Amino acid sequence: MKVVILERNTIGLDVPVTPIDVFGDVTVYGNTKPEEAAAHIGDAEIVIANKCKLNATTMAGCENVKLICEFATGYDNIDLEYCKDKGIAVCNVAGYSTPAVVQHTFALAFYLLEHLPFYDRFVKDGTYGNLNGFSYFEKTFTELEGKTWGIVGMGNIGKGVAKVAESFGCKVICYSASGRSLEEGYHQVDFEELLAQSDFLSLHCPLTEKTKHLIDGAALKKMKKTAILINVARGPVVDNAALYEALCNDEIAAAGLDVLEGEPITPDNPLGKIKDEDKLIITPHMAWASTEARNRVVTETVENIQAFLRGEKRNRII
Repeated sequence: MKVVILERNTIGLDVPVTPIDVFGDVTVYGNTKPEEAAAHIGDAEIVIANKCKLNATTMAGCENVKLICEFATGYDNIDLEYCKDKGIAVCNVAGYSTPAVVQHTFALAFYLLEHLPFYDRFVKDGTYGNLNGFSYFEKTFTELEGKTWGIVGMGNIGKGVAKVAESFGCKVICYSASGRSLEEGYHQVDFEELLAQSDFLSLHCPLTEKTKHLIDGAALKKMKKTAILINVARGPVVDNAALYEALCNDEIAAAGLDVLEGEPITPDNPLGKIKDEDKLIITPHMAWASTEARNRVVTETVENIQAFLRGEKRNRII
C-alpha cells in the first residue's frame, strides 16, 4: 500500500516512524501546508496527519485515500462530512498523552506556587551565599494540603489530575461545560461555585462553542485573588486579553499556560508582555510531548492501521 506521513516533524525527529514501513511504500514529509496537501498525498491510500487541514479543497484529486490517521487525539483539522461522503475512515490516538499532561499540570502549578525561578536565581547569583542564616523565604508560599482544586473537563486527563490533587490533600470540585452529569465519585458544582471556591483551577476540556472564552473577564473577576489558573486544554478556552488584564490588576495570583490563542504566540498577544515569572509561565504547547507519549503515538497509529486492514474499528471517528 502507499502511505504518506504529512507532518513527521510534529512528533519529533528523535521518535522513529520506521514501524510504519511494514505497510508498504511510505513517503515522509517533515511538514505539509494545506496548499501542499493534495500534491503530497497524490495516490496514497493511507494518510497520516496532525494539524494539516484535510477537506474537499486540500484533498482535491486524491481519490485513492481509504484511511486518515491522526498523530494526535484531536481531529478538528479533518472535514468529517467530506470523509463520510468519500467513504474515508478516520482514526485518532486517544489517551496517549494523559500521564504527560497530568504531570505538566502540576509542574506549572508548583513553578508558580513556590516561586521556583526566584529562589533558583537567589542561590545562583550569590545572594544566598552571603546570607546571614541558613534559610530564606521572603516570597511566601502555601501547601496544597487543604486547598480546593477546581477542574473543567473530566476526561482521562481531568480524572488523572483529580487523583493527584487528592493525593496532595486537595478537595477536588468539577464543572461540566457540556452540562452532562459526571460519574459518581466526583463533586460536581456549577460554574459560579467553581470560580468562587477554587484555589487552583485547571482546564482540561475540548474547545467547543460552549468552552471558547469560558474563562473571560467576568469569570476571572469571580475567582479568588490568590487563585492560580492552569490551561493545558486549548488556548481559546481562556480569553488571553482578559487574562492579561486580570494578571496586571492582581485579580488572580498567577497563571500557567501551555496553550494560547494563536500558536506559536503572536506579536499582538498581550500575554507576551508579562515578564514577571511569579505571575505567568507559558510553555510552547509541549505538555503532551514526553518521549513516552510521542512513541505511543506511533505505536498506536500502527495498531490503528493494522485494525483497519483487518476490517476492525479501532479508535475510529468515522
